[in-house]
Amino acid sequence: VQLPASGGGSVQAGGSLRLSCAASRSMFRDDVMGWYRQAPGNQREFVARFRVDGTTVYADSVQARFTISRDNAKSTIYLQMNSLKPEDTPVYYCHLYNQRDSWGQGTQVTVSS
Repeated sequence: VQLPASGGGSVQAGGSLRLSCAASRSMFRDDVMGWYRQAPGNQREFVARFRVDGTTVYADSVQARFTISRDNAKSTIYLQMNSLKPEDTPVYYCHLYNQRDSWGQGTQVTVSS
């Protein structure tokens, strides 16, 4: 499955961006989709995802600022990012797990102070 992410860009601290990830196939009920991010030299870290039951879970660092949502008809998930901070800067990757991991190519987010 292909998971192209889009919507990244450059914003000032306090700004907002909305990332999108449109899967190349229809979503299955047991798909687990979410977002991760990775800064140069760092490990990829979890940001937000859907559980199989459709509920959401967030990293503590983005709780209350980021919102993950989905449009099953478009096989797309979104990440609304508000109150952005310079530490939110890394490349963001879309992830899907269904018996195996699939990763998108990432989209760069740059937050300037």
